[in-house]
Amino acid sequence: MKQLFGAFLCLLFLVACSDSNDSNTPEPPPPPPVPPDFAAADAWMQDFVDSEDAFPGGSYIIVDKDLGVVHKKVFGNLTEDSLVLLASTSKVPTVTLLMALNDDDSIDFDIDTPIANYLPWQGVWDENITTKHLVSNRSGIPGLIQVLSNQAAAASHACQFFPIGTLYDCVESLYTNPLPGFVSTPANTAFDYGGSQWQISGGVAESVGGASWNQLWDQYIAQPCDIEITTYGNNLAIAAAWDGNPESLQGNDNPNMEGGMMATLDDYAKLLSLHLSEGVCGDKRVLSAESLIEMRTATTLNEDGSGYYGMGWWFEPANETGTTTVFTDGGAWGSLSWIDAERNYAGVVFFEEYTGTEANKATSGARNQLIPIVAEAFDAVQ
Repeated sequence: MKQLFGAFLCLLFLVACSDSNDSNTPEPPPPPPVPPDFAAADAWMQDFVDSEDAFPGGSYIIVDKDLGVVHKKVFGNLTEDSLVLLASTSKVPTVTLLMALNDDDSIDFDIDTPIANYLPWQGVWDENITTKHLVSNRSGIPGLIQVLSNQAAAASHACQFFPIGTLYDCVESLYTNPLPGFVSTPANTAFDYGGSQWQISGGVAESVGGASWNQLWDQYIAQPCDIEITTYGNNLAIAAAWDGNPESLQGNDNPNMEGGMMATLDDYAKLLSLHLSEGVCGDKRVLSAESLIEMRTATTLNEDGSGYYGMGWWFEPANETGTTTVFTDGGAWGSLSWIDAERNYAGVVFFEEYTGTEANKATSGARNQLIPIVAEAFDAVQ
């Protein structure tokens, strides 16, 4: 009996030992990631708004690839729901839609195919111009500064700046009317920023997509990414009268491709999330990861061989390894978006200075001061 009892105790001991060392016992979950501390970035924003009379308000939002929105802050007279005119911070969204069309196998479109294949008119520009040339500012069509510097001589190209007519009619005028006395070059031989070439890209999109630009924006980008209010108009000539009311947006039928977007912080953050998530919104594939990489591939180089501009994105100075990891898209009224491909986050800052006379203070300040402060916040928790 004692022997049986002893054997029973031994069996219990073995079972207990076996259970306590069970290899199937789950590991405890890792601690949640520590979000960056953006106090220094908030302080920079507050100081800028307090010290610059031309900027009564500002706002910014930061999106992490894995964590989503990690910070959002408003200052002065802007609110989280403020609708802001973006000027050239519209360029990355514009290229994003064009790349989504490029990825759609159901339509006949390739950004590397000459646009003469898609437009019904006989153009006056280099027959080899592609959509990629248009949105990398290398089409050879006179750029924005040339046109604005001599508006009387460029009257046939003025439709891009006014909320009248349709985009398609405007593109016909831009594509079929030369600009005598202006400097034009063969396609893909020189960089000339902005202007008619960007508006023409919208006409190409409408031609191949079979719908208006804003309808295509809703179909390919806004709906799958749950972007609620952001859209395109053409308030460039009347920006100083903007009151933040979406009903004040004019020119929906002739939206300006390079500078006509209005957006909220949350909506633009969803667009940035699309870029961080390699072309996916939620469980929906919107465009390919390869297309997003192509947008951040240099089409124009600096003299030292480093990247200068891609498609929609400016290249910031390369890091210590010679690689560009920060890309920006700044606008003439003070907004700036950026993506940091090394730290896997992106952000956008909104300021409103609709005269354009002092807006460069905001975009250069954000580029040279705010972005490094935010990067330091991410580095501190890695």
